[in-house]
Amino acid sequence: MIKYQQSIRQKVRLGYVAVVVMILGLSAFTFFELDFLEKKVMSGEAISEFFDTTLEIRRFEKNYVLYEQRSDYDENLQYVNRAGELFDANIAGFAAVATPDKIIGLRDSLERYKSLMEQYEKIIRRQNRRLAGSDSTLKVKLAGDIRKTGKDIITVAEEMSRAERKSLQTLLASSRRVLIISISLLIVLVIIIGQVLAKMVVKPLKLMERNMEVIAEGRFESIRIDSKDREVLSLTRAFNKMLRELELRQRHLVQSEKLASLGTLLSGVAHELNNPLANISSSSQILAEEIQEIQGASPTEPLGNKGGKGQVTPPAAPFLDTAYARELVAQINEQTDRARNIVRSLLEFSRDKEFKNAQLPLRTLCEETIRFVKGQLPPSVSVTLDIPDGLVITADKQRIQQAFLNLIKNGIDAISGEGSIAIKARLHHAIDKAGDDTGIYNYLKYRGKCTLEDDTVDIEIRDTGEGIPADLLPKVFDPFFTTKDVGKGSGLGLFIVHEIIEEHDGCIAVDSEPGKGTTFLIRLPVKEKT
Repeated sequence: MIKYQQSIRQKVRLGYVAVVVMILGLSAFTFFELDFLEKKVMSGEAISEFFDTTLEIRRFEKNYVLYEQRSDYDENLQYVNRAGELFDANIAGFAAVATPDKIIGLRDSLERYKSLMEQYEKIIRRQNRRLAGSDSTLKVKLAGDIRKTGKDIITVAEEMSRAERKSLQTLLASSRRVLIISISLLIVLVIIIGQVLAKMVVKPLKLMERNMEVIAEGRFESIRIDSKDREVLSLTRAFNKMLRELELRQRHLVQSEKLASLGTLLSGVAHELNNPLANISSSSQILAEEIQEIQGASPTEPLGNKGGKGQVTPPAAPFLDTAYARELVAQINEQTDRARNIVRSLLEFSRDKEFKNAQLPLRTLCEETIRFVKGQLPPSVSVTLDIPDGLVITADKQRIQQAFLNLIKNGIDAISGEGSIAIKARLHHAIDKAGDDTGIYNYLKYRGKCTLEDDTVDIEIRDTGEGIPADLLPKVFDPFFTTKDVGKGSGLGLFIVHEIIEEHDGCIAVDSEPGKGTTFLIRLPVKEKT
């Protein structure tokens, strides 16, 4: 069995067919209506001609009775025959406007009228031959019968003509109403078909348009459209495949951005490792010298012995200061741990791990992040921290550290000469019902841009750089948008920051003024430790 699969093309074609069928139906109905109207008009013309013929019969009848001219009789007889022909040819039309009794009476009246006229004409001929009036009584009687019969004929003809005109007017009015109703019905049906097609065809496209808007905002969510149309299903599959490719490529770009950040970290790590390694080297050298000095003492004598019973202590023998040696070893261990922590932080940042929330001390996290960028920090740019020691955030260390690192790097790049980057954070309480802000800072400039209902940890990263024009602020978190020169920025740094903050159920906003610097506000929800 062939499986039927519906499609938009079939629906549109079906709609066109329905409209064409309705138009053809209306056209056929109009054709038959006009055909009937044409026959009615022809019937009316025949009745009108019959009525005019009866008038002519009466006119020549009067002339003949008055002047007894043979030509008047011939004209009268000719019109009587014409009336008979019209009656026989249009009997159906006559019957439509007159009762059967009147139709039969009209036919009899025509025959009787003709017979009376023939008798009257014979009397006239006899009188002309005898030149006498012996038939005057019959003549008068025939003339009266002729007038009466002619009057009956013209009365019926006039009634039929009047009835036909009225019937024709009624038919025209009815046809006009039917035509208006038909056109109105056609318009309504076309609108209904259009609405049905819009629901069946346009609705899936509207759903797809809304999905495209979501994708344009940067959320790569698979398209799900409740439609069985072949074209929509094919387009949905193609878009979902494209989304998977875009998501994969975006992950690659994010990884590339991470690698770029890793280069920055390596520069900072190299700078940071110099100090602990120098301390380790110095401590090792001093300890080695101390050991070398005591190697000249007698191996049978204990180190550091100041003399005792039965033992001789050489007066010039060197000895090892135990406290000092312990201090040197402690320094070596401390600096070794410091170097190991730096390398561990680097490895944690570079390793691709699953998202995992943890309770992180914010000040320590920021200090560690700042160490990463010390290698790129110009001497004229200072970084200050204003974060309480006990302030803790719930976040994935690797991801939140990458967000802080990107923002600090942006601040460094935005400062062309002397400047500063200030990082401060406070616990911010939710806005109460009256709308009062109970937080530490004035966040009026951020209202409507970054608001959360619960208590938050608010982190401000402010630089004194060049700033961002107001018309570009709404675009700074868009992927591939950058104000840097070609080759100096991928346009993914702030986009990744935005993605990371949203991943932590937080929000981020920006405020900037050209020439005065830029401030980023990050709000992370306060979460209990699980």
